[in-house]
Amino acid sequence: MTSAPLDLRTRRSVIALLISVLCASSANMAGFLALGKQVYDISGRELDLGWLGLAEFTPAALLVLVTGTVADRLDRRLVAAAAMFAQAVIAVCLAYLAMSNPRTPTPIFAFAILLGASRAFVAPAERSLPADIVAAERLPWLIARFSGSWQAASIAGPVIGGLLYAIDPWWAYFAMATLLALGALSILAVHPQPRPDAIADVANERPSLKEAMLGLQFIRSHPVMLGAISLDLVAVLFGGAVALLPAIAEKRLGVGSVGLGWLRAAGGIGAAAATAVLAVRPLRRNVGRTLLAVVALFGAGTVVLGITRTYAVAFIAMMVLTAADSVSVFVRATLVPLVTPPPLRGRVLAVENVFIGASNELGAFESGVAGNFIGPGGAVVFGGVATMFIAFAWWRAFPALRDVDQFPTE
Repeated sequence: MTSAPLDLRTRRSVIALLISVLCASSANMAGFLALGKQVYDISGRELDLGWLGLAEFTPAALLVLVTGTVADRLDRRLVAAAAMFAQAVIAVCLAYLAMSNPRTPTPIFAFAILLGASRAFVAPAERSLPADIVAAERLPWLIARFSGSWQAASIAGPVIGGLLYAIDPWWAYFAMATLLALGALSILAVHPQPRPDAIADVANERPSLKEAMLGLQFIRSHPVMLGAISLDLVAVLFGGAVALLPAIAEKRLGVGSVGLGWLRAAGGIGAAAATAVLAVRPLRRNVGRTLLAVVALFGAGTVVLGITRTYAVAFIAMMVLTAADSVSVFVRATLVPLVTPPPLRGRVLAVENVFIGASNELGAFESGVAGNFIGPGGAVVFGGVATMFIAFAWWRAFPALRDVDQFPTE
């Protein structure tokens, strides 16, 4: 069945959303690299990379009952734009901090907490917008392009961050602020379809704890949702190798900030290649089995990254593991909005953000602690093996997820 062509208003909204994702995600990728590199340059301890991840994770976990409700009750464009502007201000503060040559990472951790709080509001609002712009049958088409914009950012952002950090760290943060401001302005040009009456009713109700908990309750009552979201939570918790890249680049591969930037960009190259394939040949069958298989492949690539001392092999390993991760992201990003009723999307995606998006930072904490005791290589290998085991365990524990054949169409 061929989907109807998009009207001019919808096409413009799609373009504006993709530009916003490209700019804001490039900013975050550049910022991630600069923050990790600066913290490691100051202290030289893998544990501090873990504390950085925990600082970014904690706000999303604490605010989960607030951020989803805000996304469901208010204009999602305004919520995302305001939070992006807040991140831009924080990035400017980080630039001024970098100019002062800090001797301790403590103030960086404080700003990382503020960044984590702002991102917690962006995620459910921004990720709800694709389903607000196009019809259900068009959503896989848009999600592939949404993911492609993010993957392009995962190439450009680390390269920009690494090159500018090599000149002076504050340049990387200033570029981060500029890109976030552009992302905020672009998302304001998105024009969602009129929201259903059910959502309008939510906006007229008084906020309550029961209302905020509906997203979590919905996930717990649907085995497919629970399996898909918990799979990534546990897998990323153990597979957070990217957080240790500053230590891996310096101690095992012998490269500086530019080499580190390209190593992070290798992940974007692999992910972008996988996303391009999905855009041309969308995943139509064996959705659940594919999700579990690519999570196992992600773990295998992580093991190779932890073992090797050769830059070229590490580069390829990053391409493979992020290509696998991009397929799993595509499956969940398409499946979750289609299964979730529109009035609950913000709250469900806020919970998912803690389980998936923010779990990257929690995984960074786990990797930092493990790296402090067994070294960065050992920590990465351990995480990769654990991720493969988790994929096999979820194959048996969640047959409803394993047996999902096609994406729902309504």
